[in-house]
Parts: sequence; structure tokens; C-alpha cells
Amino acid sequence: MAKLKALAKDTAIYGMSSIVGRFLNYLLVPLYTAKMSAASGGYGVITNMYAYVALILVILTFGMETTYFRFTNKTHEDSMHVYSTTLISVGTVSLTFVVLVLLFITPLSQVMGYGDHPSYVWVMAVTVAIDAVLCIPFAYLRQQKKAMKFALLKLLNIAVNITMNIIYFAIMDGKEVGYAFYINLFCSAMLGVCLFKELTGFHYILDKAVLRRMLSYTWPILILGIAGILNQTADKMLFPYIYKGADMREQLGIYGAASKIAMIMAMITQAFRYAYEPIVFAGVKDKDQHEMYEKAMKYFVIFTLLAFLMVMAYLDILKFIIGSDYWSGLRVVPIVMAAEIMMGVYFNLSFWYKLIDKTVWGAIFSGIGCSVLLAVNIIFVPRFGYMACAWGGFAGYGVAMIVSYFVGQKYYPLNYPLKEIALYVLIAAAFTFAMYELHKSGSLWLSLGVNTLLLIVFIAIVIKRDFPLQTLPFIGKYFR
Repeated sequence: MAKLKALAKDTAIYGMSSIVGRFLNYLLVPLYTAKMSAASGGYGVITNMYAYVALILVILTFGMETTYFRFTNKTHEDSMHVYSTTLISVGTVSLTFVVLVLLFITPLSQVMGYGDHPSYVWVMAVTVAIDAVLCIPFAYLRQQKKAMKFALLKLLNIAVNITMNIIYFAIMDGKEVGYAFYINLFCSAMLGVCLFKELTGFHYILDKAVLRRMLSYTWPILILGIAGILNQTADKMLFPYIYKGADMREQLGIYGAASKIAMIMAMITQAFRYAYEPIVFAGVKDKDQHEMYEKAMKYFVIFTLLAFLMVMAYLDILKFIIGSDYWSGLRVVPIVMAAEIMMGVYFNLSFWYKLIDKTVWGAIFSGIGCSVLLAVNIIFVPRFGYMACAWGGFAGYGVAMIVSYFVGQKYYPLNYPLKEIALYVLIAAAFTFAMYELHKSGSLWLSLGVNTLLLIVFIAIVIKRDFPLQTLPFIGKYFR
């Protein structure tokens, strides 16, 4: 129970920085979609470029965040040797990447469809290389339980980014898409300065013996990470190549903008991961660890379902986050959110093979899921457009989640409360169907009123079954 309380506390801090940060970042979505019409394709460029960035970031860090947590908690490893070795290895790979991009910038930008704007490619390459290196000191902050500094730096980075975007696109009435990338580069460099203390004050030592052991552990995580991020971004990278319509960038921009509304699930999952991962590896030998895994899964599902219902209940309000000419893409929101929930469940299931140092299983599961996603996209996008992208992610995560569960129960059996989880899923599905049917009535205020009532009922069920108020301090005595 103590670990669950620590998990809740850290998740709240990381979640605040993640959710508030993403919410602030959402200010860029109405800004971009207001300044760049869907027909201009400007937001399609941003969607496409940041999909590449997400994939490259995974490749440049090659699973060394998780590997760092695993090795720094091994009693026979020198924690600073592990940290230094991790920094040097990620830094070397990132620098090599930047050099290669600059050497081949012309053919690379042409293949990506940005031959007229090669600066888009090299600026983002430098930015993602800096971000990859900074992932390690941020992991160090998490390992040292410095959640507050972690959160403040993340929020500072986002605040500066938003401010500079507002100045250029709103106040100066700028139109050039490339400035969004230049601003991002500046913010990443600024963040590096802020992490100066975590990057200095110790001897940089490349411990080759430690590195060999870390690489042996991390290569399956790299494959897992690539497959996992492809599940999130492959559709946005492949879309320009497999969608045959002349409005390709317009359609990609609509899909990217609408998907942003669904990203609240990604925020919750990321916040949970930031807090959960260090606790899992630090307490790997604790007797009550299995019980924590089982309960954490149930609570994760409960809160993500609540978030799902909240978005669906107020989608008619949330849609104003994006420009009105992007609203045709709102039908992907529930599909993308459901896919993100399954991705979060898959993440929770993934710890069994990390704890027994069998990370190759993660590569296999994610590879299977990614193959399903790619197949759905390649077969159906030419006919159904971005709707196939949404269903491809749903299918990919769903398959990876199911396969991981059944194999995990063989090698690392856990008694997850499946009946309780299934009950909440069924209730959420029924409420979502009711909200959808009510929406077709055309009455906005009636929909919002009934949707709010359904949310209250769901929360009441959760409190009654899993968070009895009488057990809470101070206020509990009023409910006995």
C-alpha cells in the first residue's frame, strides 16, 4: 500500500506536468489550425514531421532510459558509471545522426517530400538529437525522485515554446511553417542549459563492460520501442506515400488535428509510466510487488475510462480546440482514445519480461502489433483515407495487448482483477453508446446535461466499489 501511495503521489506530479503541459501545448493547435487552413496543408506538414521526430527519438535513445533504471538499481553496478556510460553512448549516436543528416540533406529532404524546404529536415534533426541526449538527465531526475524539478523544467520548456509561437504566428501574423521548427530547436537548446548541473560535476567514463551488458539488455527494448512508436506514428509517415488523393496534406492535417483531442490518453499513460517505471525496478524484490501490479492495472483502467467518458461527454466543446474546417475528423477521436487505452494496458503488461530480463518478448509483441497496423494502413488507407489510420492503431494495440497478456500469464503469472476491469469497460461502453445516440438528437444542452449525469453516475460507481469515502482521512467520518 505504501508503494501505491508513492505511485499516486509521483503520478500526480508527473501527471500535472504532463497534462498541464499538453494542455498548454494544445494552445498551439487552435493557433496553427487558425493560421493554416486545412486546404493549405500546413498542419499536414507539422503532423508529418513530428511523426518522424517521434520515431527518430526512440531510435537515438535506443531503450537506454529503461536500461538505465534497470542497471542503476542493480547492487553490483556503480550508478554513476551507469549514468555516464548511458550519456556517452546516447550522445555519440545522436551526434553521428546529425552529421549523417547534414551530409545527405539534399537527397533526404527530396525523398521526404521537402526538397524545397531542406531546413525543415535538418532543423528537426538537430532538435531531436538534443532531445535524445536530454532524455537521460531527465531519467536521472526520475531515478533520484526529483519529480518537482522534472515537472518544472518540462513546463518551462512548453511555456517558452508557446510564447514564441504566439509572438510569431499571432502577434506578427507569421505564416511560415518552418518557424514552428526553429522555435522548437531554441527551446531544446535552452533546456540543455537548464540541465547543466545534471550534465556536469562528475567524471565522464565509458565503462565498456557495463555498456556491453546494457546493450545486451537494451536491443530488444529498441525493437520494442520502434514497433511501439510506429504504432503511433507509422500512419502519419506512410499516409503521403499510400494515399493517392491530391488533397493528401489536407487530409493528413485533419487527421492530425482531430487526433490531438484524443491525446489525453497519451498524457495519462505517460504520467503513469514516469512514476511507475522507477518504482517497479526499485522494488523488484519486494514481496508485495505482485499485488501492486494487479491493483495498479485496475486503477489505470478506471481512470483512463473516466478520461474517455469525459472527452466523449464534452466533445462538442472540446472540438473548438481545432479550427472548424478540421471538424470532419472528429469521428476518429473515440477510436484513437480506445487505442491509447489498450496501449496503456499493454505498457502495464510489459513489465514481466523486463523484470526477468527477457526483453526480446517485448520486441516480438510490438512487432506483431506493428505488423497488424501496417497491414491495415497499406490495405485500407487508399480506399478509406485517415479512418483506416485510426482503426489500424486500434487493431495493432489490441493484438499486442492480448498476445502479451496470454504469454505473460505463462512466464510471470499475475492475478489481475479481470472481472472488475471488464465490468468497468462494459459500463463505459454502454454510457458511450448512450452519449452517441443522444448526440444525434441535435440538442446540445440536453446532450451536455445527460452526459454530465452519466459521468457522475460512473464516478459514483467507482467510489462505491473501489474508493469508499469512509476510508478517506478527515472527510471519512462524515460518510460512516
